[in-house]
Amino acid sequence: MASRQKTQQQGLMERWARFSHRRRGIVIGSWFAILAGLITLMVTAGGEFSSGFEIPGTESQKAIDLLEDRYPERAGSEGAIVIEAAGGIDSPEMRPRIEAVLADLRAIPGVTGLESPFEGEGLIAPGGTIARAPIYFAEVGTDVPKTSIERLFEVVDDASTNGLTVEAGGDVVYWNEEPEFSSEWIGLVIAAFVLLLAFGSVAAMGLPIGAALFGLGAGFALLALGAHVFEFPDFSPAFAAMIGLGVGIDYSLLVVTRYRERLHAGDEVEEAVVVAVTTAGRSVIFAGIVVAISFMGLWVMGLPFISALGTAGAVVVVVAVLVALGLMPAMLSLFGRRVDSLKVPLLHSTEGVDTNSGWYKLSKGIQRRPLPIFLVSSALLLFMAVPILDMDLGFTDAGNQPEDYHSRRAYDLLARGFGPGFNAPVLAVHDLKDVAADQRQAAADKAAELLRGTENVVQVLPPQFNPAGDTALITALPGTKPQDGRTDAVIHDIRDRVALQVEGADQSEFLITGGVAANVDSGDRITERMPFLFLGVIGLSFILLMIVFRSVLVALKAAIMNLLSIGAAYGVIVAVFQWGWGASLIGVQEGPVETFIPMMMFAILFGLSMDYEVFLISRIREEYLRTGDNATAVSHGLTATARVITAAAAIMVAVFGSFILGADRIIKEFGVGLSAAILVDATVVRLFLVPSTMELLGDRNWWMPKWLDRILPNVNVDGPVDTAPPIPGGSPAGGK
Repeated sequence: MASRQKTQQQGLMERWARFSHRRRGIVIGSWFAILAGLITLMVTAGGEFSSGFEIPGTESQKAIDLLEDRYPERAGSEGAIVIEAAGGIDSPEMRPRIEAVLADLRAIPGVTGLESPFEGEGLIAPGGTIARAPIYFAEVGTDVPKTSIERLFEVVDDASTNGLTVEAGGDVVYWNEEPEFSSEWIGLVIAAFVLLLAFGSVAAMGLPIGAALFGLGAGFALLALGAHVFEFPDFSPAFAAMIGLGVGIDYSLLVVTRYRERLHAGDEVEEAVVVAVTTAGRSVIFAGIVVAISFMGLWVMGLPFISALGTAGAVVVVVAVLVALGLMPAMLSLFGRRVDSLKVPLLHSTEGVDTNSGWYKLSKGIQRRPLPIFLVSSALLLFMAVPILDMDLGFTDAGNQPEDYHSRRAYDLLARGFGPGFNAPVLAVHDLKDVAADQRQAAADKAAELLRGTENVVQVLPPQFNPAGDTALITALPGTKPQDGRTDAVIHDIRDRVALQVEGADQSEFLITGGVAANVDSGDRITERMPFLFLGVIGLSFILLMIVFRSVLVALKAAIMNLLSIGAAYGVIVAVFQWGWGASLIGVQEGPVETFIPMMMFAILFGLSMDYEVFLISRIREEYLRTGDNATAVSHGLTATARVITAAAAIMVAVFGSFILGADRIIKEFGVGLSAAILVDATVVRLFLVPSTMELLGDRNWWMPKWLDRILPNVNVDGPVDTAPPIPGGSPAGGK
């Protein structure tokens, strides 16, 4: 029965390969018609990407929902206008100028309110030279129109003259000041260069890049159409471009490489297409499934924007697989032997098992000393992961931004004038609907008094009531900055102690929200759900690897080694961004590692690392089935795939590394972490640790209990076993 399943699988893939070759015009035309249709639908009926950020089921979100219902003027984002006047805020010279600036700010579209420092309590700092003016917007976060933010910056920049400094800060500015940065073109340029080195042919270089761009176009269109159903974050296209460009080139690169290998071995074009689809194509299918599972695993986090982002990643990965298997065979057939045309002098290369190549010599060297190489490689990965033991998860703030940012300058002014905690306001929403109208003021005042008695709270502003008088908003200011653990403790103390006293006294509801509270809630949610993400993704991948490679140890080894490479990347993140090693070189300051970084990096890296594992192990298993000798299989498998894995990894490192050039700290964290992980995975893990481990294990690599083999479905990614010997020193047909 298992044999019949394999035959059916091979038959389906082979039939498609032959159809693509013989009807290449129809196939290519159909794909371009599909792309044109998707783009037309995107332009005419595409949905809008969302900039909202919700944490369902948390107290901070419940408080925001209550404000939106009862007190919409205070439900949007809050900012802070910070003013410094050397001659005194309330001086006869400065006061008229400041009031004129405040009038201009109130006139900005989307501003629902602005408190004057001359009228509110506690808005002028001791010394009288620094003041703050809270400003309120109708929208939340990045939903605030860019035109409003631009006008805000114009007003404060124009006002900062002749002894007066005006800055804009707070969450609304922090989330809207990030400059747009696109690195896709950098990745494409480097990818073209790497592929040119790998193939030595302009034509062969262009096919994977063209396929990746084709897939990105289709993926973007599907995301725009899917925006009617999913609330894709507004940065989904950039995220999809980063992932889609990498996997799109990787998957097509694998198919093109196998096709050229068979051409150089003397196969006709049709047979080369068939072998490429039935061998490399199967590896692409399985690798894509694992990457998609990793992304869809983000749904367990219970954060809508994270779930939507995972869906966006899975969509572009699936599209990349479909393009590599659906369009690429027909394109290869169209090019035929011209795939090697436009050769570049001195860059000609061979595919397959070249026993004269440096990769073959490397593999034989590893096999001669597998134990020392295994120990050194493992020790290096563990050493790189050591900083994880000191990882401090949290959320950075405007204080970590470059000094030329408005939000950073406002942050520093506010901290200097009022204290660091004024950058971390805690908002208490007091629901007084069930309290008698004549007792609401007293109830809110009592709640404010309890807040004043909270440890590390240095100031509590008077309660502000909504027009109906049934909801009060009370602002408490801690004595420590936003990313200080003691500020988080204030949130927990208020919720665990003050809220119970307030609610117990008058049966009201007392909810805590604000930027720090939302960070605490999202951090708690991520920490709580992370084990489910790890177990789910690793568990499913382990089962799939056992099904495909019919081996327990191969699956176990892959999971462990992927975790080692991810752990090494986490260690690099801690060393650079938390400890500050080399931080100045990339323009960042020390601070915590963003709570969501490990989660997102795991989902991205586990899948991408599995790509390289599948590419390598598929070829090793194919050679093992052909020769029956584990040592030969390892050396031939590594030799045949090392160059394509190295090229694919170099492209990924370039794409991810280009994000380090951006100004935003979070983008830099992704750039450093992802590029470090791919670099380590493709070199230390795939080139040294995997082959040395497989050499040490010998035939035990392919151990599978009979009872387990019987109950697992049989899925073949090896394709037809090629009985042809390796190509010594190059290929007879078109050898280089």
